[in-house]
Amino acid sequence: MYRYFIQPQLNKFTSSLVGYEMLIRKYGDKKWHLPQNFDAIPVDEQISLLKKTAHRIGLKVGSISFNLNRRQFIDPHMAEALIDVQREIFPVKLIIEVTEEESDQLVSEDKFLTSTKHYAENGVQISLDDVGSGHNTYENVKSLLPYADEIKFAMQNFRNDNKEFKIVEQLQFWKEIANRYHIRLVVEGTETAEEDQLLDDLNLPYRQGYFYGKPHLVKLE
Repeated sequence: MYRYFIQPQLNKFTSSLVGYEMLIRKYGDKKWHLPQNFDAIPVDEQISLLKKTAHRIGLKVGSISFNLNRRQFIDPHMAEALIDVQREIFPVKLIIEVTEEESDQLVSEDKFLTSTKHYAENGVQISLDDVGSGHNTYENVKSLLPYADEIKFAMQNFRNDNKEFKIVEQLQFWKEIANRYHIRLVVEGTETAEEDQLLDDLNLPYRQGYFYGKPHLVKLE
């Protein structure tokens, strides 16, 4: 059995809940856990569950975010299904967070950009996840920035790699990039009051992390 957990995204400076990120989980061995293979989840099952969950929470927020890897992102069946979801939940915005996986390097930039334009033409917003981490360096994502509505910076990635000392410098850099392209910068992985204060000092309003709320199950019944 699959269900979506949701984690709040907020604008700290207006004290407002702006959206939820939807995180799919599978139930087994009497607990919820990350699916081992996201590609194995049938598209129709994901979309049906997405619609049910979105209708339960949609009136509370301005947007809901849904994760796809690049191979899923360029799949025509997935694209049409998500465009249909956007039509159903309007005026709530559907945001696709494009995640990074090793096999995604096989997806050509031309195919990715074609899909990005198709989503945009149908009102679906695009978020580039984990900028500054892994393969998502500025050089690797700069051609996509004109088509993005949002970029997400994950502080936990730097903590996990013992690179906390780079966080401030990287946040300043990606803030400049977001301003240049007139897109949102969402900082995720905020876990402590000290990190919350750091984001205040850097004047970064859009946030997500355990400090503001852990993912929780949406009950559909």
